[in-house]
Amino acid sequence: MMEAWMNTISPHVRLVKIVKSSSLSGEWIDFDHVFTYIEQGEADFVLNGVKYLAKEGDLFLMPPLLPHIIRTTSDVPLIQYIVHFDLHYDEIRSGWKETGLINEQTRQVPEREKALDAVFPVSHLRKVDRIDLKRRFLLLQKIFLDEGSNRDLMAKAIGIELLCFFLKGQNGSNEQEGKMTKGWGVLEKSINFINEHYADTGLDNVTISEHAGVSTNHLSFLFKEQLNITIHKYLTHVRIEQAKAKIIEGHKTLTAIAEEVGFSSIHLFSRSFKTTVGITPSQFFAAHSTIRKDI
Repeated sequence: MMEAWMNTISPHVRLVKIVKSSSLSGEWIDFDHVFTYIEQGEADFVLNGVKYLAKEGDLFLMPPLLPHIIRTTSDVPLIQYIVHFDLHYDEIRSGWKETGLINEQTRQVPEREKALDAVFPVSHLRKVDRIDLKRRFLLLQKIFLDEGSNRDLMAKAIGIELLCFFLKGQNGSNEQEGKMTKGWGVLEKSINFINEHYADTGLDNVTISEHAGVSTNHLSFLFKEQLNITIHKYLTHVRIEQAKAKIIEGHKTLTAIAEEVGFSSIHLFSRSFKTTVGITPSQFFAAHSTIRKDI
């Protein structure tokens, strides 16, 4: 049945990247599918409240709008091979380049993009299959970066191959029991509240914990235990991610963006942005000028 369904899809590959992180902790949500291969290291993947231990050789497939938290758990740097894709080509969606940009339009997921929602999200590859997968991934990355005339067609073919690797590794994968994260209900409520009210310059730990219905100390403990991050740093992470999306859109000044995402001053915004991203907002703006033209 799955083989027959595979004959009906026409993947559109949006982004191909390799991410190396010595220390990673955060929450993401994307409007497209995210295929992730763990090349090295270990991490907790929390998918919609269920925690899975990610280790070398594991594959994760996250459907659109699935909240996922990733936190490294070993001293070995985490290396992820990541592909963002749609199951089917769509003229409008193909123009969406910034994968983390969630708005009213990108929240509307077509029914045909929900086909893998019920699939168990984890696979584990045998070592012989890992070599083949890495070869296909690196070829896909080369094709994606070269931007040749047949790029989309060749990327589509390899995209189907990567899905086949994932499905092949499913045998016995669902025996790896995922465990509901301790305090997930409180964390999810807090995370949603932060994402809805990050623009409020007065948003603080007390307000967030009151909304979640727990003490500030307990909420701080949950953030530190499950995400290895403070509430304040997570709030800053959300604000910076929103600012990055607005900078890429290129329609507003940095001062206006700083105010819109909840910073009390442009100076605090610039300092926080450089600490988090590694470059100033102005440098980020310049570096993404090409992306803005494409959107």
